[in-house]
Amino acid sequence: MEVIETAADGLTREFRVVVSSGELEEKMKGRLEELGRAVAVPGFRPGRVPLPILKRRFGASVSEEVRRHTIEEGITAAMSERKLRAALPPKVEIGSEKEGGDLEFTMSIELLPEIPETNFADLDVERLVAEVPEEEVDKAIARIAEQHRKSEPVARPAETGDLILADVEARIGEEEIPGAGGKDRQIELGSGSYVPGFEEGLLGAAAGETRKVEVSFPADYAVESLAGKEAVFSVAVKEVRRRLPAATDDTLAEEVGLGTLGELREEVRERMQRDWDALARQRLKRAVLDKLAARFDFPVPPGLVEIEFDSLWRQYETVRDARAKAARGEEGAEGAEGAEGEAMEAFPHSHGEGESVPHSHGEGESAPHTHQESASAVKSAEAEGSPEGVEDAGDDQGETEEERKASYRRLAERRVRLGLLLAEVGRNNNITVSQEELRQAVTREALRHPGHERQVMDFYRRNPEAVGSLQAPILEEKVIDFIVELAKVGERKVALKELLAEPEAEGAA
Repeated sequence: MEVIETAADGLTREFRVVVSSGELEEKMKGRLEELGRAVAVPGFRPGRVPLPILKRRFGASVSEEVRRHTIEEGITAAMSERKLRAALPPKVEIGSEKEGGDLEFTMSIELLPEIPETNFADLDVERLVAEVPEEEVDKAIARIAEQHRKSEPVARPAETGDLILADVEARIGEEEIPGAGGKDRQIELGSGSYVPGFEEGLLGAAAGETRKVEVSFPADYAVESLAGKEAVFSVAVKEVRRRLPAATDDTLAEEVGLGTLGELREEVRERMQRDWDALARQRLKRAVLDKLAARFDFPVPPGLVEIEFDSLWRQYETVRDARAKAARGEEGAEGAEGAEGEAMEAFPHSHGEGESVPHSHGEGESAPHTHQESASAVKSAEAEGSPEGVEDAGDDQGETEEERKASYRRLAERRVRLGLLLAEVGRNNNITVSQEELRQAVTREALRHPGHERQVMDFYRRNPEAVGSLQAPILEEKVIDFIVELAKVGERKVALKELLAEPEAEGAA
C-alpha cells in the first residue's frame, strides 16, 4: 500500500492511496480461504473447498468486503504514520477501478488543531456573590400567601376584588369563540386580566343571575382572528365569593407541607439562594469562557464550524417562525395561544388556590466536549442575546439575513474553538465522568418529568447512547471547575439586579 500526501492547506490534508492488484489478490485469497474453513459446500469437506469454487460463489461479496477494509486500512495508515487526529470522518473518492487492477482512492481529512499550551494561573476572573436579603424573602412569602388566599361565599352583589364562579359562553355573532367559555369558570373582578369591559360588566351581578356582557376586542389585539371584533359573553353566575386577607402564619406553612412560618421562611430563603448561586455560577462560567475566547486564537476545522452554524441557524429559524405565528395567532405556534390561546386571551383562567413554594430553576444545558464531539457549542454559559443566542429571533434590528448569518457563523467558530480547548484540557488532565455521576444525571433527568420518572429511567436503560449525551455537560462543568481552581478568582458582593444584568463579553463574536 502506498500513501502519498497530495495537498496540505491549513487543517485539511489530502492523500492518494494506491493498493496494488497483487496485494488485493492476496487479501482476497486469504478471506476466501477463511470462508472455506467455515462454510459448508455440498460435495466438499470443510476446509477442502477449491479456491475457484469459493471465488465463484462468494467472489463478489468478498471483493466488496476486501475493498472496504482496505480503504479503512489506508485511512488508518495515513493517520497513524503521521500522528494525525481527525476532526470529522474523511471524505473518500474512489478512482478508476478495473477487474484485477490496482485500487486507487483519494481522501480529504480535516484535522483537529494543535491546541496552544494552557496555563490558567494568571487567568483573572470575578465571582459575583449575591445574598438573599430579608425583604426579598418577605416578598416571596407574600406571593405564596397571595396564591393561598382563601375565599368565602357572600349573599350580596359582586364587587371589585370578588371572585365569581360562573358558566360562560362566548360568541362573535352566531359563532362560538373556541375555548373562551366553560363550566365553573372562576373570574376575579378588578384583576385587569380580561378583555376591556368584561370585568366592569359583571360588577353588581348576584348568584343566580345571568348577564350578557358585550365587549370589543382592541384593534391591536394579540390574537389576530379576534382583533377588532365585537363579542358577547353570557355569564351564568353560580356564586359570588369574597376573598379573605392573605395569611402569613403557621397555617400558611402547613398548607405547603411545613410546620411553622419560620420553617417556610428558611425553605424560601434556601431555594432563592440556590437560584441566585446558580445564576452566579453561570456568570462565572461565562466570564471564564470570555477570557478563554480572548486569550486563545487558533484555527478550527471548517467542517465543525459549518455543523455548529447549521445547528444555530436552525434554532434561530425555529424561534423566528414561531414568533411570527404567535403574532398571527396561529395554532401550534410556540409562544402563541392558538385555539386554546384565544380562550386564554379572551378569558384567562385565574390562578388556582394552594400553589406550593416554587422550585429552583437549576442551571442551563451545556454542550458535549469529548474529543469526537468537541465541535458542539458551549451553550450553557453563552449569553442569550444576539449574536450570542437565538432569543432575539424575529427582531432583526435592521440586519440583513446575510449579516445575521455572518454573526451566527462567528458565534459558531467561537463555540467550536472553546469546545476544542475544553476537550483538550480535560484530556490532558485526565478529567473524566464516573458511572455514579452518570447515574445521578439520569436520576435528575427523570425528576424533571414528574409522573413519568419510570419511563425516563427505562428510556436511558434501553438507550446507552442517550446516557452518553448526559456525559458531555458533566465533563464540561468539571473542566470549568478545574480551570477556576487554577485561576485568580476575586469575589464581589452584588445585588440581584446586577447578577441578572447582561455581562460585557470580552470575547463576543
